[in-house]
Amino acid sequence: MSSGLMNVFALNAVFAILLAAMALYCLLISRNLIRILIGLELLIKAVTLLIAAAGYAAGRTALSQSFIVTVIVVEVVVLVVASGIVVNAHRHNRTLDARTLGKLKG
Repeated sequence: MSSGLMNVFALNAVFAILLAAMALYCLLISRNLIRILIGLELLIKAVTLLIAAAGYAAGRTALSQSFIVTVIVVEVVVLVVASGIVVNAHRHNRTLDARTLGKLKG
């Protein structure tokens, strides 16, 4: 691998790690369900960036693009289901606080 290619991968990896750290902070600290969904979205974007950087560095961009499309499809499905849960939890509890989800039954 050339030095320039390694620098590009390292820079993208650093950005992906920073993005993942922000997402984990958002997931672990926040009690708001919308912020938790945003943190989940950020975490998936960090994984997508890392897959793209690894594919570029390895010279297998077609393979990495197929993985990225798969991740995006799974991400959309998870986000839609989670958004439905958040909307129904808000209708039931009139709040977006995650601590109130323990009161749900059924």
